[in-house]
Amino acid sequence: MVPQALGKTPKIVRTVAELRAQVAAWKAVGERVALIPTMGALHEGHLSLIALGQAHARRTVASVFVNPKQFAPHEDFDSYPRGEARDAELLAGVGCDLMFAPNVDEMYAPGFSTTVNLTGVSEPLEGAARPQFFGGVATVVTKLLLQSQADVAIFGEKDYQQLQVIRRVVKDLDIPVQIVGAPTARAEDGLALSSRNAYLSPEERAAAVALPDAMKAAAKAVAAGGRIDEAEAAAKAALTAAGFRQVDYVDIRETGDLSRLGPGPIGDARGRILVAAWLGKTRLIDNMAV
Repeated sequence: MVPQALGKTPKIVRTVAELRAQVAAWKAVGERVALIPTMGALHEGHLSLIALGQAHARRTVASVFVNPKQFAPHEDFDSYPRGEARDAELLAGVGCDLMFAPNVDEMYAPGFSTTVNLTGVSEPLEGAARPQFFGGVATVVTKLLLQSQADVAIFGEKDYQQLQVIRRVVKDLDIPVQIVGAPTARAEDGLALSSRNAYLSPEERAAAVALPDAMKAAAKAVAAGGRIDEAEAAAKAALTAAGFRQVDYVDIRETGDLSRLGPGPIGDARGRILVAAWLGKTRLIDNMAV
């Protein structure tokens, strides 16, 4: 693998035509291309995805697009953190080759009326809490994969259900791309890195560590032969005691199709604990292998 030139400002393109032209030029000389889809407000977690992309391909493309179709009207689309100039600087620092930063009209031209929907893995958890979410995610990711014609695409395990949804879409629609999941990047105290962490007050940020701590305790209890329903209930109680005002779900599910496990011991199943809870006005999600 040829090392990337750190510090070089990535080329920024804003149209699908420009993106495809650059990717075609790379592929014409035999270079593999990795796509890292993001909504911007980049942090170390995103940069770790770029690094993983560089391990899989000669060229890396980071898309920066806050996708309106995955936000409900009452959600935080307008206030979602944005900062393209800073994002470009961070991408330059890790040697990313190209930033694709389209506007809404480029992604969804007037008259756009197609949505990618799926059943099964998209229905529980986030699918139940945010019914519009995975249709918006599946649609924009399908478009990005087809627009970029990437050889490999990198997605963080922090959004674990989203990763499983994307794998299902790619398989079902025969999209010729390798999907790679990246381990969740965490702060020193264990909190998963997220752009929405910027919403937390200092007091809330201190309390937020209860989320990974509750997951660890639940995973440990189940691994020791404890009942799944009791571990889930204990995690919910720990979050409430720590000041989380609402717990949307704490579920231990099968790692592939996210089918329900329990209520008894996990046995030989491969499990994942997935959590979504509100701390003040901020909704945090996380997951961990069980």
